[in-house]
Amino acid sequence: MAISVVKGQKADLTKNNPSLTQVIIGMGWRNANGVDLDFSAFVLGANGKVSRDEDLIFYGNPVGANHAVSLTTGDKRNMAGVTDREQVTIQLGNVPAQYAKIAFTLTVYEGEKRKQNFAQVDDAYIRIIDPTSGSELIRYNLGKDFSVETAVVVGELYRYNSDWKFNAIGSGYSGGLGALCNSFGIEVKEEEIKAPTPPTPQPPPIVQADKPPVNNPPLNLNRPSQQPNNPPQPQPLNLNRPSKEPAPSVPPAANPINLNKIELKKRGDTINLQKNSGSLGEILVNLNWDQKKKSGWFGGSSNLDLDLACLYELKNGSKGVVQALGNSFGSLTRAPYISLDGDDRTGTVKSGENLRINGNMLKEFKRILVFAFIYEGAANWAEANGIVTIKQSGGPDIEVRMDEHEKNKGMCAIALIQNVNDQTLSIEKLVSYYAGHAKMDEAYKWGLRWVAGSK
Repeated sequence: MAISVVKGQKADLTKNNPSLTQVIIGMGWRNANGVDLDFSAFVLGANGKVSRDEDLIFYGNPVGANHAVSLTTGDKRNMAGVTDREQVTIQLGNVPAQYAKIAFTLTVYEGEKRKQNFAQVDDAYIRIIDPTSGSELIRYNLGKDFSVETAVVVGELYRYNSDWKFNAIGSGYSGGLGALCNSFGIEVKEEEIKAPTPPTPQPPPIVQADKPPVNNPPLNLNRPSQQPNNPPQPQPLNLNRPSKEPAPSVPPAANPINLNKIELKKRGDTINLQKNSGSLGEILVNLNWDQKKKSGWFGGSSNLDLDLACLYELKNGSKGVVQALGNSFGSLTRAPYISLDGDDRTGTVKSGENLRINGNMLKEFKRILVFAFIYEGAANWAEANGIVTIKQSGGPDIEVRMDEHEKNKGMCAIALIQNVNDQTLSIEKLVSYYAGHAKMDEAYKWGLRWVAGSK
């Protein structure tokens, strides 16, 4: 019998199936007309990064990891009464020891260009199948936790001692396959992920044995031709990364006045959300931040990992936390009616990190404390340049800048959201800093017990 898991849950794969040496990862979905999805797998080291561009298994590179991971081409196999849209076969025993995990992703092809996203995709799932018996071992149904995203890290297989386990991740990103590549350590030029043009045949370069080729382009994510009379040909991957030299600094253009945005400038500033058509609808809390470059001979960045999270208290007395730490991602459709999307560990993902609040469940909420904490890196908030934006359909964006910095305290309480007579929610700017979860909990009298956790 298949094990059904939810977002953030882990499940053993080989511990109770010691004879399992090969699995099929199947994915399926139902989408609106014109939405084109791609399946990819990233073979990763213990640091969560690829070691070379060939570690991306996709339409242009269908086999990798010493032939242990391979995409299924042509008709997909019917397993356990279901024919998947995409399948990848993994020879577990042949995965080289240098790899610690394999992440499985879905991306909307040209999502930003076509103004398409995962709100137009239904019934998406990933499942793990034993090809010998044809039985389904593990299944994760993604549900409807995504709206603006064009890429989703669905789940991953990872080594745990001598066994393999599955982790249901369900983290969304904007930027499609290119954004995922950047997140996993593959550098791709923006123009190379646009619609492909027919290649012009070129003779192979003549390279002397003792001289490396120069000016090679980075990884090309162009899809092969989809014309039926012109069968797609796998495109070779270029393993030469682009130059690491920083681009020349260009002064930013002055921002125009935005009448659709309200900034809470001082601690204690408060504003109520607009209630449109009798409902608050979905409320998006977005954290965006960046890495400020160090000066000096070596340049580089501060490697900050800034996480968005919240404490919640419902009217029925239940309390808790929604955060990536400990895989407490929450849910929009059941208590606490708050969910967390992707974990941006670099500050380079354009969509940042997002909390979603189900405003239709307004009467269930008592209060929500939105906070951020530095998971990795020195507690220097000036380097993060964090901005939290609260977005609601039909109302102005509400912006809270983390502009009152305090060093050596890794936790920042950003905003307090409170129920106002079951009619709306009020937003109050806090931007107060604490030495950890427990100290912040004590300050706002949440009353939770805290233990050390990890991602």
